[in-house]
Amino acid sequence: MAAARLPTRLPLDEEKGGAEMTYSSPTSMPDVDRKPGKPPILRVEATHDAARWASEHRKALSAVVAEHGALLVHGLGLRDAAETEAVFRQLGSLMAEKEAFAPRRRYAEGVYSASKWPPNQHMCMHHELSYAIEPPGLMLFACLVAATGGGETPVADSPNVLNALPADLVERFERVGWLLIRNYNNEIGASVAEAFGTDDRRTVESYCRAHAIEFEWQPDGALRTWQRRSAVVRHPRTGQRCWFNQIAFLNEWTMDSELREYLVDIYGEDGLPFNTRFGNGDPIGADVIQVVDQVYEENTARERWQSGDLFLVDNVRTAHGRESFEGPRVTGG
Repeated sequence: MAAARLPTRLPLDEEKGGAEMTYSSPTSMPDVDRKPGKPPILRVEATHDAARWASEHRKALSAVVAEHGALLVHGLGLRDAAETEAVFRQLGSLMAEKEAFAPRRRYAEGVYSASKWPPNQHMCMHHELSYAIEPPGLMLFACLVAATGGGETPVADSPNVLNALPADLVERFERVGWLLIRNYNNEIGASVAEAFGTDDRRTVESYCRAHAIEFEWQPDGALRTWQRRSAVVRHPRTGQRCWFNQIAFLNEWTMDSELREYLVDIYGEDGLPFNTRFGNGDPIGADVIQVVDQVYEENTARERWQSGDLFLVDNVRTAHGRESFEGPRVTGG
């Protein structure tokens, strides 16, 4: 079903908009299952009032996510979009998505469907909206219908990823940052209206100037943008250095080779819907993307979704992706 985005400015237990609740200590929550290769898992009994459960356990959930970076809740029994929205709102104040890279269905303010992405293709690890000036600090995912095969939302600890990457590569990205280049059109990815909430040129230009995005209108009316961002950031709560970006996810070498060749034939090397470079404009080679993806894989944890699940992910500390799947899948990821 949907992914919700919460602002980075405050940790979960300080977000505005959540309901007041009584709470003793994090130990009041049942034991969290920790196994190698899997995210932290909490198994609970289905309830007729999932929003109340979320309210009552809000600080305990926050404590677990603060300790482990993510928490998958099995058994909550979420049934529909309205109930999921109510649960999300108990866990913090939601934020509207801007600069989306792919179309989504909007269920409510700050609550969206998963990105439209081919089910037979793996979505590699990334940090949601890491190219935005104010990216979300916490991601909330819910599963209403689990896929019959695959479809996991894998996660990876970003400080561990950072430490495992080659030191010279990290130093280069820390020195020059990374650059996201986008070419908006009405055929592939999010359109200008879908990304910015409007197709009015003046409004789009004002947004870009306010969010450190360079832009250029093409002769055919299409929009091209450039934005330079940091590849490594410090966690706002712990101060940990985190590998925080979408360098691999939005790079041309992550695409299926046949799709990349087709898009280059149609749009040219500089006209791909999105691509990433080193912050000084130098190309990022396929070898770099292979190294990054390999390190992600070596640090990835996975668990199959069950219908009704809730997944909390610290977006700065923890990268997430989406595995290919079979059958219907109504979930965020």
